[in-house]
Amino acid sequence: DEVLLSKENLGLPPDKFHVSDEVKSIFNEINIKNQKLENDWYSLFDEWKSKNPNLLKQWEIFINQSISDLDTFLPDFATGESMATRASSGITIQSLADKTVLTIKAGESHKHIETCREVWQKLSDMGADRKSLLINLGGGVVSDLGGFVAATFKRGIDFINIPTTLLSMVDASIGGKTGVDLGGLKNQIGIITNPKLVVVDSFFLKTLPDNEYRSGYAEMLKHGIIKDYKYFKNLIKYRSFDENDIIHYIHNSVSIKNDVVKQDPFEYNFRKILNFGHTLGHAIETHFLIKTKKSLLHGEAIAIGMITEAYISSQLTGLRLEVAEEIKTTFLSIFPKVSFSVEDISHIISLLKYDKKNSHGKVKFVLLKEIGEPVIDVEVAEEYFTGAFEFYKT
Repeated sequence: DEVLLSKENLGLPPDKFHVSDEVKSIFNEINIKNQKLENDWYSLFDEWKSKNPNLLKQWEIFINQSISDLDTFLPDFATGESMATRASSGITIQSLADKTVLTIKAGESHKHIETCREVWQKLSDMGADRKSLLINLGGGVVSDLGGFVAATFKRGIDFINIPTTLLSMVDASIGGKTGVDLGGLKNQIGIITNPKLVVVDSFFLKTLPDNEYRSGYAEMLKHGIIKDYKYFKNLIKYRSFDENDIIHYIHNSVSIKNDVVKQDPFEYNFRKILNFGHTLGHAIETHFLIKTKKSLLHGEAIAIGMITEAYISSQLTGLRLEVAEEIKTTFLSIFPKVSFSVEDISHIISLLKYDKKNSHGKVKFVLLKEIGEPVIDVEVAEEYFTGAFEFYKT
């Protein structure tokens, strides 16, 4: 447990503030213990995993598996029958045809608690129980919100994700993050809980709009930037769905994210690297969602976030400026440039205080030392933000 005490957060003037030597001694001891916990986190987590193996069951991910074959890998909990029994009884995806379909309005603007309430109510009205299975068929909004609904309905029912957008295939449906926005602020309410199954079928991408495809492509580029320079270089030349060996790249991205998540499922430390570009990116996405008539897709906002945070990395963590320029050139070859006024930038900066990575009132960034070498928990002074947006504009 960590205790924070200061004149500022107590609201006391300096002459009214006193801490006894005994209390100071206790605080020093706490700080020493906290530092040791942070330094020894990985060894402590490994020890915890060895003592609690059932709490970290691995989820299954099937890539380029047609949902028409869903019956061959639908988990036993979905039917209560063994695999052999189902094979002999001929259960197929057609057996789901008479199941109730729940629909929600599309888009980030509807990813909020009121939509959850509507789905919870429908589940309750239909008599869903703790043995029910929720299948989240859709993009990132569906897997985020659907997973949260499942995790909280009757204190948790099973769910599987069948992502239909590139973004949800390589990012949103993988790793167990579920949740909704609060007052337009990204993912303020949620829980980390994994689906029993993720099924990636590239068939859905054939009808995906180009801007949605590019949105997912941004996250794939991010995976290369934080973990694999060769993968990043392979993706630099943008190719449309028809031109791309997309399944190969989806597999790479899922493998990168899955490997990171398995090492730190609850984002205490290492998993934070997946948030490169997301500190400013989420603030930009939120700004356009609540302040303007034109919204940005997640990947569009994160692309700007990665450009601006690459510049900040060049100022604070040793990233060579030419590498930051390469990152900027790559994203601007895929996404049109967005205009920002002084007022826009000011509002975006004001939104940073809501970022989920923040700690003790400090805004924490994931920056780069080099491509493939991210640095977590970097505090950034506000003076660098203006330069970052100027870097993006020029």
